[in-house]
Amino acid sequence: MTKSVFLQSLKDFMCARNYSNRTIESYCYWVKSFILFCDKQHPDKLGAEDVERFLTWLAVERDVAPGTQTLALNALVFLKKKYLSQPLELSSGYSYSTRQRKLPVVLTQQEVARLLAQMEGLHYLMVGLLYGSGLRRIELVGLLCLSGELTECAVRSVLCECGLADRTGV
Repeated sequence: MTKSVFLQSLKDFMCARNYSNRTIESYCYWVKSFILFCDKQHPDKLGAEDVERFLTWLAVERDVAPGTQTLALNALVFLKKKYLSQPLELSSGYSYSTRQRKLPVVLTQQEVARLLAQMEGLHYLMVGLLYGSGLRRIELVGLLCLSGELTECAVRSVLCECGLADRTGV
């Protein structure tokens, strides 16, 4: 991934400290982007103003999500403080990334009824379970019928990450 001696040494530094491969890849990506943004200057010579300009550029020009901007900031803080052992005092002078939250599309009861009327068999059962019980799609895939009678079936989600969650009333 890295042809640069600097980025390779950063990667080796992180590997020696048991950072995950995804963290290493991500941090190297953002450090490389920062270096390219600053006209390929060595990060030793770049200061907090350059970091703030880069973060503002990410928010304004590239319109990145707030989490992406935070990840880039974390990568640069790691680079300056841990790898280069330089202080990095950021003012609040950079633009924070903001995005409007997307509102979910919600169907009315009549629309759901018309949709269910068009279905039959297994598809009707699956969509009915999703709508009526509030299950997620991934939970629907992992359902077990604990009783032989479908009318008296207690639905048990086997894929719930927070433990086995029982939901009754199918």
